[in-house]
Amino acid sequence: MSNTLQKPAVLLLEDGTIHYGKAFGKIGTTTGEICFNTGMTGYQEVFTDPSYYGQVVIMNNVHVGNYGTKDTDVESDSVKIRGMIGRNLEEQYSRKQATESLDQYLIKNNIVCIEGVDTRALVAHVRTKGAMNCIISSEILDVEQLKQELAKTPNMDGLELASVVSTTEPYTLGDPNSPVKIAVLDFGTKRHILTCMVERGAYVKVFPAKTPISELKAFAPNGYFISNGPGDPAAMDYAIITVKDVLNEKKPTFGICLGHQLIALANNIDTYKMHHGHRGLNHPVKNLLTGKCEITTQNHGFGVDPESVKKVSNIEITHVNLNDDSIEGIRMKDQPAFSVQYHPESTPGPHDSRYLFDDFIQLIKEHMN
Repeated sequence: MSNTLQKPAVLLLEDGTIHYGKAFGKIGTTTGEICFNTGMTGYQEVFTDPSYYGQVVIMNNVHVGNYGTKDTDVESDSVKIRGMIGRNLEEQYSRKQATESLDQYLIKNNIVCIEGVDTRALVAHVRTKGAMNCIISSEILDVEQLKQELAKTPNMDGLELASVVSTTEPYTLGDPNSPVKIAVLDFGTKRHILTCMVERGAYVKVFPAKTPISELKAFAPNGYFISNGPGDPAAMDYAIITVKDVLNEKKPTFGICLGHQLIALANNIDTYKMHHGHRGLNHPVKNLLTGKCEITTQNHGFGVDPESVKKVSNIEITHVNLNDDSIEGIRMKDQPAFSVQYHPESTPGPHDSRYLFDDFIQLIKEHMN
């Protein structure tokens, strides 16, 4: 057991709730919006998901880290969470393919964590009180000083973060000779989303978040993809304008998570900040078009307003969450554009929803000139 595990650490929530535990990962101080993930596996994919940028994640599974970390189990080129809270964060691991321990991985990526916390009680508190900012420190143990530091943390509501995690330069994946060309607007896309399109024969070009429609069109795509990402979609005026321009192209368009919210906003449908969001691998969603239920992977703190959707005549609700009836999917009746709130690439998670990538590729083929 390393010396790091012996150091005390403090977690302070915006509402004054305090939890004491032990340090894990980097010794230091970090702040962000607290949220929780209920998944039992896939912690490394969670940590590297750009949609988590700016957030401190409670990992609700009792043991995290017991299969170590591996260079290929990532969704981006760096860890995106701001911090982590766990009950038992494990240094020892038992997977032969792993390259290092969770502790080594988090230290290397400068992530401050706390373990020894009653995460079930903490998650119940967040579910009751809602999302809020928090601070973790293994160097400042004075609560009054922590309160002062926490007060400097901006609220996630109204925060534009997608341009921070987006690619800075365009890049391509797949076969350049493929007839299926997809322009990806990157607001924090996960690698496996791109892989799911490439595996189905697509040639994709990934563009930075603030790319104008003229540059997207120069690629001559026959489909557009609007990616997931962090932050408040309503604060992304530049993206809403670009998505409106994309929809005006009348070409097959698919949006996931933040992309789903941006397609809604481009159709004058409101979004809202959820009480505590959806994050996990086991959210039941009903496909209203087929009547089938799928178990989905989710990570979002904002949603599409149900009342606002009903006022827009050219939008059809296609998927709903069976836990809380929130909107999980929409499609445009007058053109080939659709979106879902959840993550059909499902890494980690069940593959119930990967048919959506098949639907997207099929839609593109049907509309090719």
